[in-house]
Amino acid sequence: MFWIQGRTLQVARCSRPLQRLLSEANANLPVLTLFTKNPCPLCDEAKVVLEPYKHKFILQEVDITLPDHSSWFEKYKYDIPVFHLNGQFLMKHRVDIKKLENQLLTLELQDDGNK
Repeated sequence: MFWIQGRTLQVARCSRPLQRLLSEANANLPVLTLFTKNPCPLCDEAKVVLEPYKHKFILQEVDITLPDHSSWFEKYKYDIPVFHLNGQFLMKHRVDIKKLENQLLTLELQDDGNK
C-alpha cells in the first residue's frame, strides 16, 4: 500500500520492486525551483496556478531570507517569485503557463530521445 501526502511520497508495506519504481518515477521528474520568502502573496498565488501541473515536476522551494541563501536574496530580493527549471532560469513575478508547458514538453522529448 502507498499514498501521497502533499508532495512527499510515503511508502508502507510495499514490495522492493514497487518502491524502486516509485523512486525512479519521482527521480525522472524535472525540478521546478521556486525562490520565495515568507510572506509572499505572489508566491502563494503562483503555487495555486501550478497546482494542476504538480504531477509533472518536483516543486522545490528556496527561502531567500535564510542565511545560507544570501546570494539568492541579493539576486532576487525585488523579483520573487522566481522560477528555475532544472537549475535554469525560467520566469519571474508570475507563472507563465505556456512557457512552463513548452519547457516541460521539451524536457520530456529530450528524455524520450535518450531512452
